[in-house]
Amino acid sequence: MRKQIAAANWKMNLTYQQGTALLQAMVNADISLSENQAAVFAVPFPYLEMAIDTIAHKNFFFISAQNCSDKKSGAYTGEVSAEMLKSISLTYCLVGHSERREYFGESHKMLADKVSICLTNGITPIFCCGEALQTREANQQNVFVETQLRESLFHLTEAELLKIVIAYEPIWAIGTGKTASTEQAQEMHAHIRSVLEIQYGEPISGQISILYGGSVKAGNAREIFASKDVDGGLVGGASLIAAEFIEIIKALK
Repeated sequence: MRKQIAAANWKMNLTYQQGTALLQAMVNADISLSENQAAVFAVPFPYLEMAIDTIAHKNFFFISAQNCSDKKSGAYTGEVSAEMLKSISLTYCLVGHSERREYFGESHKMLADKVSICLTNGITPIFCCGEALQTREANQQNVFVETQLRESLFHLTEAELLKIVIAYEPIWAIGTGKTASTEQAQEMHAHIRSVLEIQYGEPISGQISILYGGSVKAGNAREIFASKDVDGGLVGGASLIAAEFIEIIKALK
């Protein structure tokens, strides 16, 4: 069975003290995960070591960075390299979140480089893809997402592809209160898997975890996660509330 993942993206929220309290509440919660399940917390850079220490003894809890540089090292003030993340034993890193693409102009090539440099350093990339409202309204979402996958992932070998996680984000459903219907989520997840199958074959595509990332909440998580090709969620606002995210984790298959 594919790994089922509830991933929290804190974005640029919470003070150090608030983040510590939230993670401690998650660790103390009555959550029991199996080997094919994981709870992942993408926290701001200053909190990474605190977060790693806080969840150290909680089974199947992991910490993720929200971004990394596409460069190995050098004179890039303010950037954080994958090698730096590796040095603190980080497990995951978000790559290509829609906000990084929109606000910071991250290109397909840059994201391809980030995916590769994460893998080189033993870090699992959570690769984000998804379309804006105008693309959805023009019924071009399938072509749009396929291009994102082809331009940023198809340089990978089969073995490398098996080491990544994909998160589908309908951008029009992030922070807007709108949510893609269960049918829309499943439809796109199935499409993503079919695109991977054409390139890599069904035995490979069938093993890739694909998360849904559009206004997932405790109230809709179980229904969304029940879909055949949805393997969990990348959660924003609801992950900042312990009681909400606990229920989302418990909704995993």
